[in-house]
Amino acid sequence: MSKRSASDRETDGQAFAKASGSGAKRDENEVNDIGEFEDAWEDEIESEEEVVDGETGDGEDGMDVDEVMPAIEESEELPPAPEAFIPGTHVLGKDEILEPDDSVYIMRHSMNVTWPCLSFDVLRDSLGDERQRYPITAYLVAGTQADQASKNELSVFKMSSLHRTQKDGDDSDSDEDDDDALDEDAILEFRSVPHHGGVNRVRAQPLPPASPLPPASQPYFTATWADNGKVHIWDIRPLIESLDVPGYSWDKSRTNKPAFTISSHGRAEGFAMDWASSGNANPSSLRLLTGDVHSKIYLTTTTPSGFNALSQPFTSHTSSVEDLQWSPSEPTVFASCSADRSVQIWDVRSKGRRSVAGIEPAHESDVNVISWNRSTSYLLLSGGDEGGIKVWDLRNVQKKGTTVLPSPVASFKWHTAPITSIEWHPTEDSIFAASGADDQVTLWDLGVEPDDDEMGTSMNDTPDGARDVPPQLLFVHQGQKDVKEVHWHPQIPGAVLSTALDGFNIFKTISV
Repeated sequence: MSKRSASDRETDGQAFAKASGSGAKRDENEVNDIGEFEDAWEDEIESEEEVVDGETGDGEDGMDVDEVMPAIEESEELPPAPEAFIPGTHVLGKDEILEPDDSVYIMRHSMNVTWPCLSFDVLRDSLGDERQRYPITAYLVAGTQADQASKNELSVFKMSSLHRTQKDGDDSDSDEDDDDALDEDAILEFRSVPHHGGVNRVRAQPLPPASPLPPASQPYFTATWADNGKVHIWDIRPLIESLDVPGYSWDKSRTNKPAFTISSHGRAEGFAMDWASSGNANPSSLRLLTGDVHSKIYLTTTTPSGFNALSQPFTSHTSSVEDLQWSPSEPTVFASCSADRSVQIWDVRSKGRRSVAGIEPAHESDVNVISWNRSTSYLLLSGGDEGGIKVWDLRNVQKKGTTVLPSPVASFKWHTAPITSIEWHPTEDSIFAASGADDQVTLWDLGVEPDDDEMGTSMNDTPDGARDVPPQLLFVHQGQKDVKEVHWHPQIPGAVLSTALDGFNIFKTISV
């Protein structure tokens, strides 16, 4: 399902040797010393010569003689390579389904859950950074969208036995340990607490890179945006411990009720939420932004005595706030996007709680998601309801009140439905992932530039009606229905996780 064409596979071994049309003839003058042999039923044994001569007709005794068929020559032509399915160019016929091409995946697993989890976040663990040995293990937290409010849950998942994808005829892993070469089913374990109302968004407390998981006695906070207008903050650390320690019993008074509930939004529902990176694991220095459908953004901070929800909102948007992102380099600055088609830049120190700069309009329709580049902090991604993806250089964004609007440094229109999630790679500043309501997860690299000769050739060879594939588009992952969120795993290089109506996918491609 990748944009790459499936690689041709060579057939090992050689064709079978051709059978001879007849055996070697005996010498007619040869004398058998033991005389002519007859069996107990007095049936004479025909010579090989008589068998061959009988090919053209019946034997002298009138009996039919089997023909000796000529050898069938085997074709040395290889079967045609499977064609990569390109959305917008190819159309599935009746009764046709997509099959993944595992030759372009290093790892690929699908896992179903009881209720759809339309938002999740990857949890840091103590298994090490930059790990590449298989099988791998990943932890995540997610909230459900059940058919009844009372059935919803906040769950911590442990995905284990995530093995490397086994490829037919691939001997590249022959030198690795046997455990690495297995292709077993993954294991999905979880611990849940009740959550009243559906979960619109989940975000976990950020932990500094290379820091271990806090001990079980310390909190690890996760915030949930409920569809009833409440934002709850939960301590999920005991749930993680119970997944790792057999027989561990956690204190339900600590986990089954929120540690704090933000009621600043009243009954207004919301989706936008982001924690500030504190630079340390101290829970007394956390800051959480939440935005609602009534265009208001609230800030909640922590103190040694607990959480403190500030009452004065940030107000510059004129429609629903869809996403929020703290700046990775400036602790008081954050960005927001809205259904009013704008991207706004804010500084919490500014008086009046108004944005200090903005891009209006940033897209032709609602701006659904944004992502701030952690390595190159002046780059911001945005995804719109029209399916467009844009990259902005914030150094070109003017202060509020100016009439000059910046132009995006890059713009892509590949997705054919609203962009539902977008995220920069945690360490590679030119790579990002996106998901759309068109059932696609796409991987991009801004560092790829088109080759003039190749572009000229491809344009001439492109059939009528086919879509031009942008050179920056590295990979297209398909197979999920209505993808809602996508995240990179910060400790497993190149691993991507996505959630959709039919469950979770975790995969790693040969492209990243």
